[in-house]
Parts: sequence; C-alpha cells; structure tokens
Amino acid sequence: MVKHARVRAPELVGRGGWINTGDRELSLAALRGRIVVLDFWTFCCVNCLHALDELRELEERHRDTVVIVGVHSPKFTHEAEHRAVLDAVERYGVEHPVLDDPERVTWRQYAVRAWPTLAVIDPEGYVVAQYTGEGHAHAIQRLVEELEARHTVKGTLRRGDAPYVAPEPEPTTLRFPGKAVSLPSGTFLVSDTTRHQLVELAEDGESPVRRIGSGRRGFTDGPADRAEFSEPQGLALLGDGSVVVADTVNHALRRYEPGTGEVTTLAGTGRQHRPGEPSRGAARAVSLSSPWDVALWNDRVWIAMAGVHQLWAYDPRDGSVTVTAGTGNEGLVDGPGPEAWFAQPSGLSATDDRLWVADSETSALRWVDLDGTVRTAVGTGLFDFGHRDGPAARALLQHPLGVAALPDGSVVVADTYNHALRRYTPPTGEVSTLATDLREPSDAVVVGGDVLVVESARHRLTRLRLPHDALGTGSGEAVLRGTTEAAPGTLRLEVAFRAPAGQKLDQRYGPATRLLVSATPPGLLRAGEGAGTDLSRSLDLDPSVPEGMLHVSATAASCDDDPDVPYPACHVHQKDWKIPVRLVEGASDRLPLVLTGVDTA
Repeated sequence: MVKHARVRAPELVGRGGWINTGDRELSLAALRGRIVVLDFWTFCCVNCLHALDELRELEERHRDTVVIVGVHSPKFTHEAEHRAVLDAVERYGVEHPVLDDPERVTWRQYAVRAWPTLAVIDPEGYVVAQYTGEGHAHAIQRLVEELEARHTVKGTLRRGDAPYVAPEPEPTTLRFPGKAVSLPSGTFLVSDTTRHQLVELAEDGESPVRRIGSGRRGFTDGPADRAEFSEPQGLALLGDGSVVVADTVNHALRRYEPGTGEVTTLAGTGRQHRPGEPSRGAARAVSLSSPWDVALWNDRVWIAMAGVHQLWAYDPRDGSVTVTAGTGNEGLVDGPGPEAWFAQPSGLSATDDRLWVADSETSALRWVDLDGTVRTAVGTGLFDFGHRDGPAARALLQHPLGVAALPDGSVVVADTYNHALRRYTPPTGEVSTLATDLREPSDAVVVGGDVLVVESARHRLTRLRLPHDALGTGSGEAVLRGTTEAAPGTLRLEVAFRAPAGQKLDQRYGPATRLLVSATPPGLLRAGEGAGTDLSRSLDLDPSVPEGMLHVSATAASCDDDPDVPYPACHVHQKDWKIPVRLVEGASDRLPLVLTGVDTA
C-alpha cells in the first residue's frame, strides 16, 4: 500500500463515458462527502476479477458511505471497444458505476502501473491510500472504518444511496455462456455463466431442455432446482456419464449427474487459493483459484487453473488434487511441467497424446506431451497479440479462451478477442481463419462434420461446417480428376471463386482466400508448392518427372452482404483436388479449377 499525504484526487475522465449510472455523468465533486474507492481494472485480467469479487462484501456493508467506481483501463485492443466493456460489466455482475477510459487518461493521472490498482479517496476529496494487486479487501475495510469514524466527528461524512443504476435485463435463453459439452443423449450442456446455472439444450443447440441451479450466486449442493453456482465455466464428461463443472468464482469443481439432477462438490473449499497454501492433497481440503476449464486426460481431470497460472489435476480414483504444470509465474516459458510458465490458461482439449491449452493472456496455443513437457504452437508473449494467419511462428491470436481437437489432428481455437474461429494444423505449422464475426467465442464442440461455437457475447451457440480436410479419413474426400496432360515447365494454376448471391468476400482481417499446393512425388514441383493467399499461382513442373499427382486445396471466406444486418453470418468455402498429371510437350500450360459450383474445368 502507498499512503498519500493530502493529495487532491484528479477528476475522473474517460472518452468511453459512464456505465451503470443511467446515462448520468459522475464527478468527484458530486461524490464529495462519500468515501470513494477507485478500482482500475481490465476485464481480461483474472486478478482484476478476483478484486471485483473481494469488493462485493465491502460494497454491501458500507453501501451508504462508500462508493466504488470502476475505471476500465484496457490492455488488449478489443478491450478498448465500448460495447465490449458494457458486456464485461454485465458478464461479471459489476454493481457499481464504471468509467470507460479507453485511452487510460485517468490511469495516468493516478500514476497507475498495474492491474488491478485500488485508490481510496476520503470524503474531502483527497487520495489517502493506493493498493496494487489483489488481496487487499481487509486492509481497505479497516481504512474505511477509520475514515468513517474520523469524518463523522469532523462532520464531513455524507451518507446516502450509491449512484448505481442497474441495467434492464435482456430476455435471452443464455446469458454470456462460457463452455459447452456434448452429452451421450445427443443434447448439449452449457455453462450459463452470468446466470449462475447450467442449461441443457436440445440437439439443435438452441431449445432449452432444463436448467440446473437456482440462478442465485452461491455455493450449495443438492437437487437441480436448489443447487447454486457462481459463474461456472468449463465442463468435462466423465466415463460414468456425469459432468465435472469448473465452478470458477466458487473456486471449486462440482459434479452434475444428468440422470438424477444432483449437484455435489468434488474439489475446493470455496475459498481462493493463496500463496503458501497447500497445492496438493485431499481435493475437498485444498483451495483452488478460478478454475476456468476442465478436460479428462489419461484418467485424470485436468484443470486450467487460471487464477494461479497453472495446470492442476483431480484424480477421481483417490479424490486428490495436485499441480501438474506451471510454476505460478505469469508468462510464456516452455519445458518440463514443473518449470513451465502459463498466463491464465482458460481452455483445454485432450487427444490420446496431447493436452491442448488456450493460454489466454499470452494469446497462445500450447500443449502438454504425455511426459509432461509443455510446448508452444502459436504465441510469443504477454503483449504480443493480433490477427495474423500464416506460419505459426508469425501468426497472432488475441486472448483465446477455448480450443477443440479435430479428427485430422489439427485444432480449432476460439480466438475470443478477434471474434474468430482459427485453426492450427500441426503437420504444416499453418494457422488459418475459419470464421469471423463470432462475437467473443469462448469454446467450441466438434459434432460430426460441424463445430458448435459458444458465442459468449451473442448469448448463443452457432453451428459451422468444418472444412473437409479437418474431418480425417472417411469424410470429405478430395475430388479425383481424370489425368491432365500439361506442358513441362511453367503451369498456371487458377482457382475461380465467386461469392454466392447475397454474399461478399470477407477481407476485414486480411486475405479471405488460401491456396495450398503439394505434389506426389515431391520432385514433380520445382517451384510453387506450399500455402499462399492468392488463388492463382505459377507452378514449375520438372520435365524429368513425367507423371505424378498434384494436391490442391482452396479456401475462401465470405459474409452475408446485407447492410441492415448488424452481425452478418460468415461462411467458409473449401475444396480439395487430387489431379493426376502427365507431362506432354505442347500440352496446355493452364490448369483452371472452380472452387464454387460444379467443377467443370
């Protein structure tokens, strides 16, 4: 804590304006006589979310003397969008005024250097203390009691209602859903995070079948109508048909039995894990910290423990928990599990030999090998983010929260702050964009040839068709053409694409097309193999290889072209060809293909 000697508090300024005030502008002058606690936060930061939860009791106990004001100060580009801040305030149940300061004007005026930072202003308008990080609620509580006593004697304390105005509730089936899982019945279980419930949806991914949880924030076991959660997130199906729930703000793992509707607690004490506390032992005796996702891998339930930047595991055989990877330091460091660094791991997906991890604060896709070694596929550090396709070493994500393994060994990433679904293909090391305009996707579930995306900020699940080559063997075979005679040397490959009626190419995040070319044997191509964004390419065919097979894969993205639709649907068009080639002098030097419609070339 930093104590200040009678420093006048700077005014609160932010271009984004005020939230939770009924469109009323607030000022420190209008709050004179009250104790004001400024909470400098950004909604990506799990430490900031911890501080929000810590302030709830203070807010309730001193509602007539204390006014908490959130000052939203963004880290990621997406967090500077006013609509995103509005969503975050509702998503995390913020019940006090919030100033949207996208340019960090007030942040600089208060010399803030880290998230979260809490500044206390006395009833006379002076900054009297400043705290950095989480875990300061008790110290602020004592300071508030001192200020109440002192300024009551001085006659400078003014009591009254807080200037908070609750927003009107929206009548949607889901409200900021977090994660989803497919149940053996063919239905889907979704964590309805803001409403503190689980919702079972029918096979269409839309129609509610039943709700689990009372809808009140709490920590209560029991039947479906009385159980209580607090902002649940990750879900994992166990072999017996029950579901493990990452009950994030309760810092616990819960078990839901679809057959009976019963909810019980598997792990956690209901209190947040603190430095120095045990991190292994009987699961009900060890405190957890913001478990964000769960996945069953090698007979244990792995936990993305976002609050301490680690991976943990719960062993259902003996009811224990332990740390499996991560030192607790925040960053991106690969290596053996005990030496690796994570930064808010928030999404998990298991295959036979890998556990994929969406490491949100480093905007990274990572994985754990069977021997426990942590490796990085995409991402380089805490402040390296954006939307860029291409080789994994250069590709960029922005705060991904979800990941799902595909049948062909590639993975899709819910690239949350880019509003996109991305794909990483291990054999080629390529990152591509499958869909955009998904509005904060937070998870993905593979269902046959489709992927069901949790569009958290659009309060729904959205079904998208997977590219043929993502479905593995037995699905989406490439088009096998008849033998093509081609002249040795330069062959001009041209793939024709025209967006369907009512659609247009989606080029807002870079090129909307992708072309991948290879050959069998590889020596057939002297030049022109590999991936690129142009649907036309010159290939150099080696005259010394008279016959071979060209493998061509073309992809294009288009969006509905209707100015009256604020969030148009986006579509991915993809086609693969196997083309037997025979080199003949004097034959054609062009190879035309058609991506949309019937391949008549």
